[in-house]
Amino acid sequence: MGLILGLTASQAYAISEEDLLPVDEAYVFSTGLNAEGLHELRWQIADGYYLYRHRFDLKPADPSSFELQAFELPNGEPKTDEFFGDTEIYRQAVSGIVRGRALRDGEIEFRLRYQGCADIGICYPPVTRVVSLAMTAGLPSASGAGLPGNTAAPIGLPLANAQKPIIGGPTIKIAPLEEQLPLPAEQAFQAEAIADSADSLLVRFTPAPGYYLYRDRTRFELADNPAAKLIGPRWPPSKPHFDEHFGDVQVYFEQVEVPVALRRIGLAASKLELTVEFQGCQTDGICYPPMKRQISVSLPAAATLSAADETAPDSASIGFALALLLALGGGLILNLMPCVLPVLSLKVLGLAGSGESASKARAHALWYTAGVLVSFALVGMAALALRSAGLALGWGFQLQQPWLVATLALIMMAVGLSLSGVFQFGAGLAGVGQSLTEKKGAAGDFFTGVLAVVVATPCTAPFMGSALAYAFTAPMAVALGVFLALGLGLALPFLLIGFVPALARMLPRPGAWMDTFKQALAFPMYLTAAWLIWVLIKQRGADAGGWILIASVLLAAAAWAWNHWQIRRHAWAITLTVLGLGSAIASVAMIHQLPTLTKAASSSSDGSVAYSADLLAKLRSEGKPVFVNMTADWCVTCKANEKAVLSRDSFKQALADSGAVYMKGDWTDVDPAITAFLDQHGAVGVPLYVVFPADGAAGAKLPTVLTSELVVEALRDAKR
Repeated sequence: MGLILGLTASQAYAISEEDLLPVDEAYVFSTGLNAEGLHELRWQIADGYYLYRHRFDLKPADPSSFELQAFELPNGEPKTDEFFGDTEIYRQAVSGIVRGRALRDGEIEFRLRYQGCADIGICYPPVTRVVSLAMTAGLPSASGAGLPGNTAAPIGLPLANAQKPIIGGPTIKIAPLEEQLPLPAEQAFQAEAIADSADSLLVRFTPAPGYYLYRDRTRFELADNPAAKLIGPRWPPSKPHFDEHFGDVQVYFEQVEVPVALRRIGLAASKLELTVEFQGCQTDGICYPPMKRQISVSLPAAATLSAADETAPDSASIGFALALLLALGGGLILNLMPCVLPVLSLKVLGLAGSGESASKARAHALWYTAGVLVSFALVGMAALALRSAGLALGWGFQLQQPWLVATLALIMMAVGLSLSGVFQFGAGLAGVGQSLTEKKGAAGDFFTGVLAVVVATPCTAPFMGSALAYAFTAPMAVALGVFLALGLGLALPFLLIGFVPALARMLPRPGAWMDTFKQALAFPMYLTAAWLIWVLIKQRGADAGGWILIASVLLAAAAWAWNHWQIRRHAWAITLTVLGLGSAIASVAMIHQLPTLTKAASSSSDGSVAYSADLLAKLRSEGKPVFVNMTADWCVTCKANEKAVLSRDSFKQALADSGAVYMKGDWTDVDPAITAFLDQHGAVGVPLYVVFPADGAAGAKLPTVLTSELVVEALRDAKR
């Protein structure tokens, strides 16, 4: 019959699936009149079957023919249901009373809907019927008292003060609607898989017309195999949908192909046993129980092992403890990055010159740490939430937003102006965020931690890759622990200075040198602002550069006016301050509205071609080795590698000797195609370097930090 909405059974029942009754035999429907003379709809329910109370629905086919007040049903037997939660059901028999007023004489049609299940764990699709009842127009409905709660027998007991019947007689016509019976699961949902490459599978799901597949109720498992391990799927965009079983969900109504990345741990060809578990529904019909399919896939031989085996632990299997340790190390390394070091120097300088007690030093350290931890958690959770919603985002996604890049550039400019003495907010050096508050430094310390995180996250350090990849595939609570470990690593140096008196005593004594050093620190801030403006121009072009320069001048004017107001309290100065800040914000809004620059597909000055999945496939089919560089203008590690290795003559000579094509993907702005490539190779951000050999074998992923020797050797191997 194909009637297979599943509610998982956990015990033995009186009937078997082979003995499942036709729906009209399981629920024998009839109508009649109760003692009031009102129409009563009745169901005789077979043993081992039940009906849901909340799945009953009755409506007049023509609302102008009958004014329905209620379709009254008794209380049911409580049940906790897998799909509907706490609900009520009926066994043996149930009757419902039609209350209302006929608006014309004769046969009046009603659309009736109900649904039930068998105790073996199989449910019927919703049953829809057209019921014709003979009515007399103009008579009022009989309200009566409440109905009894006993469901063991049909209801319809005499009610006090019964009204004149509104029924013309017991003439009944039951007409079934045309219904599409649900297909067997194997026909409703087809699943197949092939090896897309030596390190990737392609799983294809094909729902039948009128059916849909849940994205987030699909799981992939790979039996132990000496050749490969499962990394995970990369889902294409899905459609939002609301259903009564799971609420707001992401689904696929048409055929979908899902790339599933593998990590090669052996070179030989192998037979894989892939288990796919998924669940889907019939539109406006039944939902199927979770289905499992076992699929055998022939995996070709690989030329090289996955780079993860040679350079870093497997992100899918490193374990929570090691992920925390790697995250802590990555956070520590971030303190040495050019975008973070000036911020940390300001904090240390402020602590050295404060002359405060040990308890105050600890308070500064704790507030700074709190800002770092909260910010890391929020950025990480935002990235995970946006990715789960189907958006193509990864680590460092915030600097793909032009409005945020422009805002950070202005903040860095303001910090530099303050350090240069153009204006002052308070006398202390509690941190960069002190310029936003005078609340005894706590908010300033917290904001400094926030700022450090925002500028630090794109500086991907070598130890961060595996930890972040683990976090992006782990449950939310586990991922939060990894992000907090990253934050703790970033905050650890200042935290130790605040809590270890011996380290604090190593700081230089306060003196006149501090003013000079403070002014000198303004220039790294100006350079950071210049770098952010350069990133902004790369994202939105010369117009963005013009707007941000105008905003910088307006900000400087506002800072100068604010300083003048602090000294002389002239009204025009505060007016100019407000106008300058407002105009700077308006300039940032103009930048946000500028269109994204079109990326050229032609060769660039460094001999690279723009990344394209189709072009990569074409080059590989022609037997050409390919060196893929996924980079971004805001990625400091990327630029360091390009300067130290990829711009050297040795790299160009290695490309020429191997005949390899240099392909570069620019992730400065949001690009779903590049995000898909990153996911396929187990990376959550840039840089990513993959060398594809000429023989068509799987690409080898190189370490985050490159050396000339490593790259030359990889290209030499790719030629073979």
